[in-house]
Amino acid sequence: MKRRSKHSFPTKYMLLILSGLCVLIMFVSFTLNLSGGPLNTVAGYVFTPMQKGINSVGNWFVSRADELKSLKNVTKENEELQAQVDELTAELNTVKLEQYELDSLRELFQLDQKYPSYKKVAARIIGSDSSNWFNTFVIDKGTKDGIEKDMNVIAGSGLVGIVIDVGPNYAKVRSIIDDANNVSGMTLSTTDRCNVNGNLESMNENQVIEFSNLKCDENVIGPGEQLVTSNISDKYLEGILIGYISSIKRDSNNLTYSGTVTPAVDFKHLQEVLVILDKKQSAK
Repeated sequence: MKRRSKHSFPTKYMLLILSGLCVLIMFVSFTLNLSGGPLNTVAGYVFTPMQKGINSVGNWFVSRADELKSLKNVTKENEELQAQVDELTAELNTVKLEQYELDSLRELFQLDQKYPSYKKVAARIIGSDSSNWFNTFVIDKGTKDGIEKDMNVIAGSGLVGIVIDVGPNYAKVRSIIDDANNVSGMTLSTTDRCNVNGNLESMNENQVIEFSNLKCDENVIGPGEQLVTSNISDKYLEGILIGYISSIKRDSNNLTYSGTVTPAVDFKHLQEVLVILDKKQSAK
């Protein structure tokens, strides 16, 4: 950085002196009615650069004003474009939501066709507990729609759970992943029976629930095997898909197997379900 010389003359004083000199020359010229000659020469040297400087300053201000006007126009255009983007985004979200609901309804239709022998009613989920999973939830159909306690609930590709409470226009459902739920299941290929237990901890960790007490021949059942509700279940109708075995191991007694099951239903994104109006007939 350059240091200012001790003998440098401040610019503001220089401008003040030049301004005074200009005023003095103008006064003398006007008073003595002088024209041409030395004064014109002095004026040429003094006023011409000043006029150029004034013009430059004026042009600078005009340019800045034009830029400011352009900036305001650009800002307005950006605001209009942002409004259009927001509107299009809202429309796109609506289309996505409608598509998701359409896909969900299509799944319900396909599921209805999968179990044609059962009479069903469609219902929408209107409330759930505070967990990450739909382990217990409320639907918008009740006794007025023919729903009763212990009726089976399905969605997606298989079993969701069972009705545990019902009112005139609502019903509460406990799903198969809930800790308090237990389903009698069987392997689809061999009809070997087991117990399927809800487990929210394993759902949070690996998106699986557990099965136990499976009696089968060695190496007959492996990962990928389908588990369905068994014929001896006291509340669940037979043959509804529960899920797929994801891991299996022999128990310490060397007689039974246990492991984990990946549910057939997406318990994080449930919206609509089907309630089967046929109930399991208990043996008397």
